Amino acid sequence: MKTKINFNFLIISFLLSISFSVNPVQSQELKNNPELDEKVKEFLDTHAYQWYDMNVPAIDGKLLYDLIIKNKYKNALEIGTSTGYSAIWIAWALSKTEGKLITIEINERRHKEALANFKEAGLSDYIDARLADAHDLVKELKGPFDFVFSDAGKDWYKNYFIALAPKLKVGGCYTAHNVSSRGHGRRYGIISGTQEFLVYVESLPNFETTVDTLGGGVSISYKKSDK
Repeated sequence: MKTKINFNFLIISFLLSISFSVNPVQSQELKNNPELDEKVKEFLDTHAYQWYDMNVPAIDGKLLYDLIIKNKYKNALEIGTSTGYSAIWIAWALSKTEGKLITIEINERRHKEALANFKEAGLSDYIDARLADAHDLVKELKGPFDFVFSDAGKDWYKNYFIALAPKLKVGGCYTAHNVSSRGHGRRYGIISGTQEFLVYVESLPNFETTVDTLGGGVSISYKKSDK
């Protein structure tokens, strides 16, 4: 167990060390806030061993950060806050694009812990954290969004996507966690919610989908057109 923790710490330290490896032209177009950067990096470093409550691994957090920075997204939605680890990576990127994140969590304990984490990381101003049932709230949100991260209710992944795809801007990116591209695997003849979602989104001609497998499995779907 000790070896695993040390390895995870090395991964996070490495990711933090390369967080700002963007080209000079891109960096000039992003908001520069070195004090906030240092505060977020210190928070992530200090809490490196504490993200066990349904949170993404560090490598996936960095992936979400990079997608937002690369495409300069500003209007983000997260389904499934947990205690806030992925939201911190997303909001950190949005602090540079001058955007904002709406994140939804149904569990009150995790929601409150996430709020405390956002405050400690210095990112509260970039996050609209809502305690709600995403099944209902997602349908009510008007959007438009240019970035979505889905990480709650795996059996509802396809439903979330169907509700949000019309609210996603052309050029926007829809991501989902714990998705595997290996054979769209069935188990005992039953397809999982994440696989049902992946089969569906890959069938859409107006979305281009790939799956990043370096961490917990993240599908990345770019909206090419409205239809």
